[in-house]
Amino acid sequence: MQLNFSQLQELLTVLSDSDIAEFDLKGTDFELHVKRGSTGDPIVIAAPTTPVAVAPVPAPLPAPTPAAAPPAGPLGGEKFLEITAPMVGTFYRAPAPEEPPFVNVGDRIQVGQTVCILEAMKLMNELESEVTGEVVEILVQNGEPVEFNQPLFRLRPL
Repeated sequence: MQLNFSQLQELLTVLSDSDIAEFDLKGTDFELHVKRGSTGDPIVIAAPTTPVAVAPVPAPLPAPTPAAAPPAGPLGGEKFLEITAPMVGTFYRAPAPEEPPFVNVGDRIQVGQTVCILEAMKLMNELESEVTGEVVEILVQNGEPVEFNQPLFRLRPL
C-alpha cells in the first residue's frame, strides 16, 4: 500500500472533521499514527520503515550554468571553462557500454555537441555543450553519480 501526499492531506482533513481521537494506519512500507492533542488539532507521527513514494512537486529550476571559470587548479594559472551537471544523475561517457565515448581529452567540441549522458529516474538525458572549447580534463568517472552543478568537464576556450 502506498500513500501519496494528496491522499494523506485528504485523510487528515476527514479525521479533523470527525470525532476520532486516535487513528493508526499501517502499510507494507509505512506506519501512520494520528492522535488529537488537547487543542483538538491532530498531531501526526509518521515513521516509514522504508522510503515512502511521494509524487515530486515541480519547482522552478534555475537556468543551468554549463560554463563557469573555475579557480586555477592542477592545470596552472590558465582560465578554463567547466561543463557542469544540470541535474542529479548517473554520468555515462558513451551512448552504450560497447560504444566509444562522446568526447575524450584533447577533443575540440562545439556548441550543441553531445558530451555525455546523465541518467535520472531511468531516463537517459543527453547533455549538449553550450560552449566551444578543447577538453583538457574529464572530472567524473563513467558510471559515477553526480550532483546538481557538479563540474563534469574542464575546457580550454577556443
